[in-house]
Amino acid sequence: MDNREAMGSWLSGPREALEQSGADFGYRGEQLGLPENGPGSVARPGRRIGALVVDWALCMLIAYGLVTHGYNQATGNWALLIFLALGVLTVGTIGCTPGKRLFGLRVVSEAGGRLGFGRAVVRTVLLCVAIPALIWDRDGRGLHDRLARSVEVRI
Repeated sequence: MDNREAMGSWLSGPREALEQSGADFGYRGEQLGLPENGPGSVARPGRRIGALVVDWALCMLIAYGLVTHGYNQATGNWALLIFLALGVLTVGTIGCTPGKRLFGLRVVSEAGGRLGFGRAVVRTVLLCVAIPALIWDRDGRGLHDRLARSVEVRI
């Protein structure tokens, strides 16, 4: 391996380097029995982040207008509490928040079907902590999804 190949493998990441050496990781969601593309496939990070931004903006707007009547130090705390309630109620009942619906996403159980209310609570609380959502596995699921045994899919 010459110097450029070594630098290229470092820049592209360990997964790319291992794939070039012959390792086969498959596609995101293959281990879960999900399709590679289209409806039912694992949601891509861009859509997930977009949905999170929409949901957070909605919660900030509600906290700003209805609870704190203006922006102050407590607005962010109220927005987090509203985000928690929004996530638990909407994901626990219909499987998606307004942001997820806008971006064509839904949270389902690993086995398929609706995510139970208890697992929606676990998932949303861990999402509010933020750190578990930043640790992803090779299927693109955050630690909060793995612990709640859920997966975010395209609809």
